[in-house]
Amino acid sequence: METKFSRTELLYGAAAVKRFAECRVAVFGVGGVGGYVVEALARCGIGALDLIDNDRVTISNINRQIIATKKTIGRYKVDVAAERVKDIVPNCKVTGYKIFYLPETEGEIDFTEFDYVVDAIDTVTGKLTIIENAKKAGVPVISAMGAGNKKNPAAFEVADIYETSICPLAKVMRRECRKRGIESLKVVYSKEEPFKSQTGDGERVPGSVAFVPPVAGMIIAGEIINDLASFVTG
Repeated sequence: METKFSRTELLYGAAAVKRFAECRVAVFGVGGVGGYVVEALARCGIGALDLIDNDRVTISNINRQIIATKKTIGRYKVDVAAERVKDIVPNCKVTGYKIFYLPETEGEIDFTEFDYVVDAIDTVTGKLTIIENAKKAGVPVISAMGAGNKKNPAAFEVADIYETSICPLAKVMRRECRKRGIESLKVVYSKEEPFKSQTGDGERVPGSVAFVPPVAGMIIAGEIINDLASFVTG
């Protein structure tokens, strides 16, 4: 009998699809990158999703964020994303946290409950807090580097943080991870040189476009699904 995940099962097998349904994934940041991670994981049948983001949808999100429409402007992103997931996979357990994740709020999230963690936020302090807590809990984590001021979606790569180059955010993260003794970190980053904003404020607000952040998000989701499937297939 055909189901929502019949085509997924043809690729990964019934045991892997069952495994996906038993997994719980936390996505920190439900914007241009994270929103597409959530979308893809839901459509792959991940059984539980924890969404952490304190932002509301704004009009400037419409050009690139899957949850941003005229009707969702002003609403919390985690609420909009949760509704979308439930519309796709009603039995997925979705938990939303309307918090800005930093050391001051880290106690609100228990990383030991997750099977995988996604860092799709912008602030270095928050990213490092996510990564350190995931490492302490022994939970796999994947981190998104800079997707702003980029035009080439084909320039993204998956690598360890210490193998990255060009990306300004990755440079900062390499330095900070080394200071903290973080020996490895899977990241998705772009080798494309960032463009300067046409209005001259690129350092403050990066430009972005519809076809770049979604690609980073889909790559991240693919890494998660393939990693989780490997626990079944070996």
